[in-house]
Amino acid sequence: MTPPTAIIFDIGRVLYRWDPRFLYERHLSGEALDSFLRDVVTPEWHFQHDAGRDFADTSAELMALHPQHAELIAAWAPSFLDTIPGPVDGMPALVDELHARDVPLYALTNFSHEFWPPFRARETTMFDRFRDILVSGEEKLVKPDPAIYARALDRFGLVAAETVFIDDNEANVVAAAGVGLIALHFADEPTLRCELAALGLLG
Repeated sequence: MTPPTAIIFDIGRVLYRWDPRFLYERHLSGEALDSFLRDVVTPEWHFQHDAGRDFADTSAELMALHPQHAELIAAWAPSFLDTIPGPVDGMPALVDELHARDVPLYALTNFSHEFWPPFRARETTMFDRFRDILVSGEEKLVKPDPAIYARALDRFGLVAAETVFIDDNEANVVAAAGVGLIALHFADEPTLRCELAALGLLG
């Protein structure tokens, strides 16, 4: 089999650790923390930011539903980078190795258009290895919508059958495979390293 010609990475929980718990465990603990993450700042609520909605709108709506948590909800935006404490183990070295081998690297991320610029500015070392990054909040399209994969391939100038796509979310991986990408479900760096070596992208 001819080796793939490029890689598209997801970012959260593939390249970088991400969890709202990292932020809110400074303010809450135990069942209070668990219930706040489960019932207030839910994945469904945050997904609206990835889809392009402004935090001012989503937070106002959420505060109206949970006025007793208004201060904690308000902390989401100014402290969002605290939900991303650093890279996933082994991934900076893996990205460096792929870059050194001249493998074209791209990213496709579900990420708020408001929260992305400060994060990108903070993480220049790894992201400077990437040729382009498509951000869902800027496009107002989110994974696993097939349209966002098509847009990424068109913008990056890539052929699906020749491109590896890596994501930790199974639904996103299934959708990527559905548009013809070589889709890998991310577990950890050692597993991914073996999969990329099998594809001829690493020695």
